Amino acid sequence: MKNINCIVNGEKVSRNIPDDMSLLTFLREELGLTGTKQGCGSGDCGACTVIVDGKSVDSCIYPAVLADGRDILTIEGLEKNGELDRIQKAFVEHAAVQCGFCTPGMIMSAYALLQDNPNPTEDEVRRAISGNICRCTGYQQIVDAVLSLNM
Repeated sequence: MKNINCIVNGEKVSRNIPDDMSLLTFLREELGLTGTKQGCGSGDCGACTVIVDGKSVDSCIYPAVLADGRDILTIEGLEKNGELDRIQKAFVEHAAVQCGFCTPGMIMSAYALLQDNPNPTEDEVRRAISGNICRCTGYQQIVDAVLSLNM
């Protein structure tokens, strides 16, 4: 067991957790943040993408003990005062949501991209979401949603 202290969605969190717990399990089971989804469990599908210290990570393969002292942002942390984040709004406006299972991971990958590059090209958007798999639709609406946010 290890005690970790981190910031999740702007709030300080302290928990004693098993050494082998994944960040995904920590978020979902310890903190009740179920917006982050478990897809493959091996870091291949991107459904579990969250932001750790400004970088997107696959939380299913990221050890929770490495979150100690870090700043974590999940899909729940994007919404402020009942208002969706601009990326979330763009996904709705561009019909980039089908079943919704992959959407949190897609949005978090897009968020990380836009933090580093507020004016990405279509190729850069496609590269940024290349680790996220959507089984319901083509990716064009997702790409269009992200591109609509260019400054």
